[in-house]
Amino acid sequence: MINQELTINKSTPILAALPLAVLVGIFIERDAGLFGITLLSVFDFIGALFLNALKMVIVPLIMSSIIVGMSGLGTAEQLGRLGGKTIAYYTMTSLIAIVVGVFMANLIQPGVVTGDPTTVFGLNADTATIAAQLSDKTGGDVIDVFLRMIPPNIIAAAAEGQMLGLIFFSLLYGFFINKLTDINSQAQRLFFSGMFDIMLHITHLIMRFAPIGVFALVAKTVMNTGLDVFWPLAQFFITVVLGLAIHAFIILPLLLFVIGRINPVRHYSAMSAALLTAFSTASSSATLPVTMECIEKNAGVSNRISSFVLPLGATVNMDGTALYECVAALFIAQAYGLELTFATQFTIVLLALLTSIGVAGIPAASLVAIAVILGAIGLPLEGIGLILAVDRILDMLRTAVNVLSDTCGAVMIAQSEGEITSGK
Repeated sequence: MINQELTINKSTPILAALPLAVLVGIFIERDAGLFGITLLSVFDFIGALFLNALKMVIVPLIMSSIIVGMSGLGTAEQLGRLGGKTIAYYTMTSLIAIVVGVFMANLIQPGVVTGDPTTVFGLNADTATIAAQLSDKTGGDVIDVFLRMIPPNIIAAAAEGQMLGLIFFSLLYGFFINKLTDINSQAQRLFFSGMFDIMLHITHLIMRFAPIGVFALVAKTVMNTGLDVFWPLAQFFITVVLGLAIHAFIILPLLLFVIGRINPVRHYSAMSAALLTAFSTASSSATLPVTMECIEKNAGVSNRISSFVLPLGATVNMDGTALYECVAALFIAQAYGLELTFATQFTIVLLALLTSIGVAGIPAASLVAIAVILGAIGLPLEGIGLILAVDRILDMLRTAVNVLSDTCGAVMIAQSEGEITSGK
């Protein structure tokens, strides 16, 4: 695997680009430019390139990540009791986080504004067309969600961006790799592991240009709307932070205390180094060595438990990311002035759960998952531009929640298996 360690210093250009973009958007006129080319059109072009680059990696990154993760689980017989507990915990906490996110987004409604939403947010898409596409969605369309999980043509599904079917196929493909003979299964794992590494390299390359993309998108938005966009953006930020806080300081401590019979305050204190590392790097994969050291030395979890639960969690357990994806999708829908039906919100929940499995443990990887969700529910990719101004800080926060959930799962499973000591 490639080196995924990214320090906070690498986020400095992105953070520096935000105030600069705001200043440019405020003080430069929309029609300013040279040789008949306006700066606004230049920013629009650069922003579109950045979003297209993100969209380009969706299919191969999600597919290879899920297949690698699933093939590493082993067969059902190999997973046994430990694997069953781990998968059950990760599925439960991710689902709870998603429900919290949906509840907070519907309660606060950060994207609901007075006046024309497209004017406030500076969006270009035809909201009337989007609303017409979503207007006939009813509760009965939940059935259609499950039908789309099994597409008749997987190649066509990938080409058309029908990610539910592609994710389901990838889950099956990764699981049944373990049914092959040793030589064939090894060849398959090596191939998709190589593909995953390549896609991480390409994603890292794209994110090197993130400061430019963020600058262009934010400057374009401010030039179109002024500072009016920042109040709903602040509400979006608060909604995500409150949701993450509920999950980190209410849900997970309750699980620790009620199910694991573990003191949450002591556990959080023991995990402080891992949480700070996760916050600073915004990478659960880069944090993994620190997480394992904290869980073994400070919490007394056996290496047998930590070496299975934590690497798996860094791959498939993304509570904070799943919560963020839901809030972001609902915020963008609200920004277009749309009211999503139960069927559409159910699709968001299901996709957030599935894509959180396939999100790489690197900074900003959730933008790819958000693009998947937007495409699945019929929203334009340009909506991602609305959240880029605050994405980096929220990325750091949600990564800390991801790692915290991994550690809670490890210590609870170790307790249930009788493989925990008092630690230091």
